[in-house]
Amino acid sequence: MKKHLNLIFSLLILTALLILPYFVFAQTAPSSEISPMAAKLNAVATGGGYSTGENAGLFTIIGTIISAVLGLLGVIFVILIVYAGFEWMTAAGNETKVEKATATIKHSVIGLIIVLSSWAIWDFIYWNFIMK
Repeated sequence: MKKHLNLIFSLLILTALLILPYFVFAQTAPSSEISPMAAKLNAVATGGGYSTGENAGLFTIIGTIISAVLGLLGVIFVILIVYAGFEWMTAAGNETKVEKATATIKHSVIGLIIVLSSWAIWDFIYWNFIMK
């Protein structure tokens, strides 16, 4: 009986934790109005050369996609470096594992150089040809 009560109580707590975030009683502004703080943030973003999403052009959308992909590639680089370092540290003197880990690190660094150079080329093209 005690097992069943623990199970029911646990399910009740879990359900409450999953459902309670849906009951947020925050006041939202009507869609036709924009808050003064949002207007100021939009002005700062526009002054800095960023799109606020209101009139995003094709090049802005492409630039956002390219930036996201390059950021994802940077994360993949970090994961590969950590994986290769782990493999190297756990090789325990096995030369083939050490060589494989070293090769993974070398290939990761070469990939990072390619990603950074492609980002630099894209940034140059975007700011000197598209944004002019």
